[in-house]
Amino acid sequence: MAGYDEAGRLAMLITALVAFLIAAIFAGAAIYVSFAEHPARLTLDDAAALAQWKPSYQRGKLMQASLALVGSLLAFWVWWKLGGIMWLVGGLLLLANWPVTLVLIMPVNHRLEAGDGTGPDTRALLVRWGRLHGIRTILGVAATLAMLCALACPARPALDPAPNAVGAR
Repeated sequence: MAGYDEAGRLAMLITALVAFLIAAIFAGAAIYVSFAEHPARLTLDDAAALAQWKPSYQRGKLMQASLALVGSLLAFWVWWKLGGIMWLVGGLLLLANWPVTLVLIMPVNHRLEAGDGTGPDTRALLVRWGRLHGIRTILGVAATLAMLCALACPARPALDPAPNAVGAR
């Protein structure tokens, strides 16, 4: 973190750790939904499964959307200030949850929200929703791993010569 005083280095380290933590929380929540909550929901009859999905979705959407947005913005900030392609990759992977949700999942959400659980397509829509949510899980885990890699192997700025390099003064 050349060019930063001690306070600046600490602030950037905290920002990087918070970005990673937010990505990990997003991934953890997505894993829970994909591997615990949604499979359990599918053991219920269609009306009960939909009745459980609706409030769960309402409570989860703001949390997941906020985590994806804030985590990606922090990752972009770290990339902008420090470099390190993995911060950019992690931020893009986390932010990719927005278009995936808006383009792929939202049409299914709207149909589920409009249903009462008695229609013939309720079960198929819930199964489809679970598969699509799996994409969000993969993106969250990949973003977390990218940021972990960025933390574990920080990029060294190309224009920052090593202290003992030939020609360094």
